[in-house]
Amino acid sequence: MIGMTANDMHASFRVALLATGGTLEKVYDPQSGELVLDASVIERLVETLTQPDVSVQIERLMTLDSLDMQADDRGRIVDAVRERAMDTNVDAVVVTHGTDTLAKTAAALIDAPGTIRVPVVLTGAMVPWCMADSDASQNVAQALMACRLLTPGVFTVFHGRVIAGGDVVKDYERLTLTTRGS
Repeated sequence: MIGMTANDMHASFRVALLATGGTLEKVYDPQSGELVLDASVIERLVETLTQPDVSVQIERLMTLDSLDMQADDRGRIVDAVRERAMDTNVDAVVVTHGTDTLAKTAAALIDAPGTIRVPVVLTGAMVPWCMADSDASQNVAQALMACRLLTPGVFTVFHGRVIAGGDVVKDYERLTLTTRGS
């Protein structure tokens, strides 16, 4: 696992962070003039957070815009979450994900057979971490904190809110994730 430091070995709360890409991990490519995915963003973001008693083990599952995710990609996420959630050395799982299809992945996690024994939290960003006014650090930090407070199950943490996994939808007008029917 990447992203662990010597101090992490003594941490009391252990989080497996599964990175999948999404807007959170996009950076500006000056040659193309476009935002492109950069697989090292989540490691750099987590390093900026002060969490002295939390160990975050980062694992790269894929580097995709969620609009490009296919059923087999979602299946890889479900399998990885289930595997980490069964590990007795993991207290919670965080999945960084693009917001456009995050609700589909949350539903796939809920529909998968078996019981989840730890909190599983999905989060992402509306603005890439590398850009001004990004919500990426806030959402990742709040997701990591929420893991300590939530019961086992699937949740989304976004813009200061915890949303049950089966109730999350993207609000394109307000540029946030919200509860179905809000």
